[in-house]
Amino acid sequence: MILQSLTAYYETLAAQGRLDRPGWAGAKISYALQINGEGELEQVILLKHEQERGKKKVLVPREMSLPAPAKRTVGIVANFLWDNASYILGVDDKGKPQRSHKCFACCRKLHHQLLDGVDSPAARAVLCFFDRWEPEKAALHPALQIDWEDILASANLIFRYNSSFVHEDPLLREAWQAHYDAAGDGPETVCLVTGKKGAAEAVHPSIKGVADAQSSGAALVSFNAPAFCSYRREQNLNAPTSKYAAFAYTAALNYLLADREHTFCIGDTTVVFWAEDGGVAYQDFWEGFALGTSSYSVEDLSKMAKDLSEGRDVLYDEARLDPEMDFYILGLAPNVARLFVRFFLRNTFGGFLKNVRRHHERMEIVHPASDTFETIPLWKMMEETVNQKSKVKSPSPHLTGETLRAILTDTRYPAGLRNAVTLRIRADREVTRGRAAILKAFYLKAPHPDIPNPEEVFTVSLKTDSTSVPYNLGRLFSVLEAVQSAANPGINATIRDKYFTAASATPSRVFPTLISLAQKHMRKMDKGLRISYEKKLTDILSHFEQAYPDRLSLPQQGAFQLGYYHQTQARYQTKKEEKENG
Repeated sequence: MILQSLTAYYETLAAQGRLDRPGWAGAKISYALQINGEGELEQVILLKHEQERGKKKVLVPREMSLPAPAKRTVGIVANFLWDNASYILGVDDKGKPQRSHKCFACCRKLHHQLLDGVDSPAARAVLCFFDRWEPEKAALHPALQIDWEDILASANLIFRYNSSFVHEDPLLREAWQAHYDAAGDGPETVCLVTGKKGAAEAVHPSIKGVADAQSSGAALVSFNAPAFCSYRREQNLNAPTSKYAAFAYTAALNYLLADREHTFCIGDTTVVFWAEDGGVAYQDFWEGFALGTSSYSVEDLSKMAKDLSEGRDVLYDEARLDPEMDFYILGLAPNVARLFVRFFLRNTFGGFLKNVRRHHERMEIVHPASDTFETIPLWKMMEETVNQKSKVKSPSPHLTGETLRAILTDTRYPAGLRNAVTLRIRADREVTRGRAAILKAFYLKAPHPDIPNPEEVFTVSLKTDSTSVPYNLGRLFSVLEAVQSAANPGINATIRDKYFTAASATPSRVFPTLISLAQKHMRKMDKGLRISYEKKLTDILSHFEQAYPDRLSLPQQGAFQLGYYHQTQARYQTKKEEKENG
């Protein structure tokens, strides 16, 4: 399904003129070698251009459409009309002159193979260059002196003859296309992607741009050990894919990964997304709504997302967005020389937006004015699962991927998310907005018998009429903490630091002590403040018809923690209002 979708996307982009035909691919080129008709190197032309990266301007190679690169592993295989200095000049900076000489010989052989019969001045000039060039004298050539170190540092080179790049010559392009179309010695079989008969491609082109994967490229489809093979088939012949399909899906995926504006990383996973019709506006809107990187206001985006999720077209950046448009989201993670598929999701554009909106609704919770996030983004959710005081603050890549999948498919959040948040609350003895929101969303999506009416407990803000014992125990603990702080202004440590974990797990062992302690604290207060707190305590205690429970289950502890958070936020809100009123 992944390969079919990417192949279809390639065909869409190729029809729009945004991707090259089979046999051609984008390559980053740093220099052009200007040669004359006798093959002599006359000049080295810098092709890099300035690009802003952060606050700096840096020189980056020019992206050019060139003959598709060869698939390289550990062997020596040359590219046609372009390559690095090892192949074009026979030199490198790795201290292996013998290997670089072999690379040059391989490149010369390829060019003679393709150009010997081509009647073109440019072809003859290239062949003369390879026949006359002496790698041993390269370091002394005056045209190479200025940029010598950069040229050796894996810079890609092309040829220029007269006033044109050699790869633009029609006869040379025809020679390459004929060679590419005729190449491939795989057995005739039915392609698993297109369903058409053709020669199977044994080694697929590399995928570049996945974070932390090999910079030279990694394989999405790969069989490199006997244990992975069957019926004596080798490499990718175990999953026969035609040469066209192998080129098409890799070209589409490399195109998506190269578009950094529409690519983001979550944990170790690189995520790309696209609409079936190739519309960039769908990608722009998705990135703006899901990641909060749009120039539109949050209110405008939310309104458009609501319309789309309810099946209504929306005009966005002068483009009409169709809620029924098929939309794809692919997450890839590095796995040595191969890629691991974290998830691949397909839905209508409106369907994905509906799922994200439902997630935002479940995560909605009262929060302090200092918290400027309207909605809690995924990266901030995952921050709540790790110790921010530790050296390694990265959340679990697997948990991050599973959480994103749950959000996009509107399914239950992984249990590991709840467990990680609960552990952080116990360790830090602090219920933050993010942690409270995660617990609220988790139990609303996965109700538990220990919480009979979760929608009456896991609410956006304080619910004073809730009859849930665990929820009211959390509220009670917050009020008892407030009593202690009011009686001892400036206290460094409160009952939360010593009793919070025990109170949420074994209430009967802790609360009698805390109530007795609160009575002593209230004796220090003036009459008005004491009466106010006595009313709050009486109101909450009226919800307990029996003794405090001996133990609370994990879901009940979640209700306790949410009750504590709601009551604490209500307390801060009251203080803010009193301050504003004078």
